[in-house]
Amino acid sequence: MKTIKVVAAIIFNDNQIFATERGYGEFKGGWEFPGGKVEPGESPEEALVREIREELAMEVEVGELFETVEYDYPAFHLSMDCFLCKIKSGTPVLLEHAAAKWLKKEELGSVAWLPADEGLIERLKKL
Repeated sequence: MKTIKVVAAIIFNDNQIFATERGYGEFKGGWEFPGGKVEPGESPEEALVREIREELAMEVEVGELFETVEYDYPAFHLSMDCFLCKIKSGTPVLLEHAAAKWLKKEELGSVAWLPADEGLIERLKKL
């Protein structure tokens, strides 16, 4: 099975976490933490800074690795490094997503997370 290596930003601001709704592709309509594929020669942190700039037109400060999610979708295996992040500059502009929300920890269950992201929710509620 093909493995896809991606990174995701768990962006915190004022005790809220940023969630995005996919606007395209097979998983359109599902909620996720923003990010994307790691390109050859990039570190996960570099990929995350680039992806957030491309998808949300803002700069993030990449903090510690929160968790690496390994998840088998029917057509591929996803390996996703999830980092705790803060906004360095700018405000989110939705360039690729259908919608976005700032969610308090107790609101994290209010959206339909994609399966790979779902596993992070209970752990995030305890942060």
